[in-house]
Amino acid sequence: MRNLLDFLKTYHHWFIFIFLEIASGVLLFQYNSYHGSVWFSSSNVVVGKVYEWESDLLAFMTYGKANEALTLRNYYLERQNDQLRRLYKEATKDTTDLERKELAFLNQFNPIPAKVVDNSVSKLDNLITIDKGRADGVETDMGVACGNGVVGVVSLVSDHYAVVVPVLNAGASSISCAIRNTGYFGYLHWYGEDPAVAYVEDVPRHAKFKLGDWVVTSGYSSIFPSGVLVGKIEQAYNSRDGLSFKLKVRLSTDFSCLRDVCVISDKCIAERAALLQAARDSINVVNRE
Repeated sequence: MRNLLDFLKTYHHWFIFIFLEIASGVLLFQYNSYHGSVWFSSSNVVVGKVYEWESDLLAFMTYGKANEALTLRNYYLERQNDQLRRLYKEATKDTTDLERKELAFLNQFNPIPAKVVDNSVSKLDNLITIDKGRADGVETDMGVACGNGVVGVVSLVSDHYAVVVPVLNAGASSISCAIRNTGYFGYLHWYGEDPAVAYVEDVPRHAKFKLGDWVVTSGYSSIFPSGVLVGKIEQAYNSRDGLSFKLKVRLSTDFSCLRDVCVISDKCIAERAALLQAARDSINVVNRE
């Protein structure tokens, strides 16, 4: 305690000086607006600069984390983009290849290209009108197909137009079909429901197939050659009598956007049709006798 008192006694004039300086400063800035504004402006500049440095430092640290997050997100987006491009390319390639192969297959049967000028998919008895007729070589009972598969059968013909009974006709359409590469066949029917789905009936119970197998025309009729695409097996049911299968088929032809078709005018098919008709006529004559 004695040392403290000696220290204060020795340097008391310095303590008095510091006190007077503080008091004069307070009186100066409190009662003089000009000096007060200068002080506060100067202090604000200093404090503001400190805040600016702090903000820059925090921003730098935050930007570093944000850049890291953006880089990671960009990486994932690039991977997704690459995957989507690859999937789109594969899907487009598959569709294009399928259509190209189907058209190449149909070209061997002397197809007559035609445009659809009238079409419907929402009725039970849908019909299609095409812009080719008798003058172009189109005749009744000729098969009609497109790049995706079977369409229907020519029913009526004028000089420059023809009416086609499509697969999507519940009352008049029945096309002989087979499961590709098996030889098991049945008959294609549409029941007026989903325009993308039809059913192949009377498939033998011993038929071997799996879901996803292709169904094509069988070639057993005088209208279509064998091998024209019909669709893929989506589901299988037992018939009512339990003696056969009924196959739900997802049609390969999209009838809702049908534009370009071709009429199959192969001479071999026409010859077979004529021979079949002659046989029927002969049977009718025998039966009448």
